Amino acid sequence: MNKNTVDGTLKQVKGSVKEALGKVTGNEKLEAEGATEKVAGKAQQAAKDLADKAHGDK
Repeated sequence: MNKNTVDGTLKQVKGSVKEALGKVTGNEKLEAEGATEKVAGKAQQAAKDLADKAHGDK
């Protein structure tokens, strides 16, 4: 695992926690921040996967 994979996974987890906490507390801003952070983590992982494919890595 490289740094982008780890960072992307951490962003997704952190985003999921924020999103869930926002839902439980009724805090729409926190929920939206969590959803945004989750998407950013997924995008970071997708970019890493594309870079790997471009370089012929598995």
